[in-house]
Order: sequence, then structure tokens, then C-alpha cells
Amino acid sequence: MRTIEVSVYSSVRPTECVEKVVSAIEKIFPGLIMDIRDDRILAYDGPESLKTFHELLRRQKILDTARSVMLGSLVGESIQFQLNKQAALMGKVSFPPEEEPLGSVHVKITGGRHVIDWLAPQTEKGVPIREIELEDLFEIEGDEDV
Repeated sequence: MRTIEVSVYSSVRPTECVEKVVSAIEKIFPGLIMDIRDDRILAYDGPESLKTFHELLRRQKILDTARSVMLGSLVGESIQFQLNKQAALMGKVSFPPEEEPLGSVHVKITGGRHVIDWLAPQTEKGVPIREIELEDLFEIEGDEDV
């Protein structure tokens, strides 16, 4: 069976409010289990925490950008990318080209290319060619652990 794990990390700068950084993460990835410290937040969970992110990519019509970012960061079964912290606080997904002065939200998803195909499928004129259901990800490649 396919294993999908989500982990999110963000530093909390001295000028930032911890609650706002937590809120930024929760608006994109609700339901994560959080380890909150004075200067950092570590959060993790399984695939259910990706549903809001999945929906936001469609609502904002940024599937092609998201797919490009995720495919460009795919190493083995691991996808790693950053999100703009201020945009996340507003419930928006924005992929900065590099680490930002106030720090970014760092995201790591294990599960490989099939997770990318679910989150940000290929499109034609901005419309997904083929949508995959989250539940279908667990059936791909049979009972093989990934």
C-alpha cells in the first residue's frame, strides 16, 4: 500500500507572532499535528491534510505552476517546495523562487509522482485532463509500499 506523508516546517522570526504563523500553515494544511516552539513550527500528518491545498490550486487556477514546481523538486518519492508565508496567512498559495527574508513555509510530501498527478494534474487550456481521487492513490501500484 502507498504511504503518503506530509511535513511542514516554518521558522518564526522575532518580529512574527507564533499564532499567525500557525494560522498560515493551518489555512493551507488544516489538521496537521503541530510541534510549536518559540522559533519554529514543525507539523505533520497524512494525505487528508492535503485536501485544502488540492482545492486551493484549482480555485486559484495555478495547476500548471504547482505541477512545474513539484515536478522540479521531485527526488525519488519526495517532493519539497516552499510557500510564501504572508500569502498562506491570507489562505492563498504562492510559490516563491527562493527562501524569503521573513522565511518561507517549507513543505515535504512523500508519495512520489502520483501525488503530484493528484494535486496538480496535467491540464489542457487550464482544465485538468484527468482527475485522480485521493483514495485512488492508495490503489496505484497495488500493495507495494512506497
